[in-house]
Amino acid sequence: MSVAYDVVTLAANGSIGNLVNGIAPDWGPFAALGDTARTVIQAIMAGVVLALLGRAALGAFHIKVGEGQHDVAQVSKGKKEVGGSLIGAFVVGSLGTIFTIVYGMGI
Repeated sequence: MSVAYDVVTLAANGSIGNLVNGIAPDWGPFAALGDTARTVIQAIMAGVVLALLGRAALGAFHIKVGEGQHDVAQVSKGKKEVGGSLIGAFVVGSLGTIFTIVYGMGI
């Protein structure tokens, strides 16, 4: 019941802190970890999100260059990079929520 309450509370607040808390998990199964382990997980997740957003920017650059050169293959490559990177960033950003839901279902 507490996991459902946490999810509803996080959804109801609707502030930017909820997005940051998804990348910096300190609740659910992550609450049992030590501070050092939580900091390492936060740093890894933030680094992955930054790398994926950089890759999305590179994909947008490929789209722009491909359109300028009328190169359909490069535009298609850019679209795949942008789509894949943004999906990956969303998944990494929501890992805290996914782990907490699965952890709560296991208890």
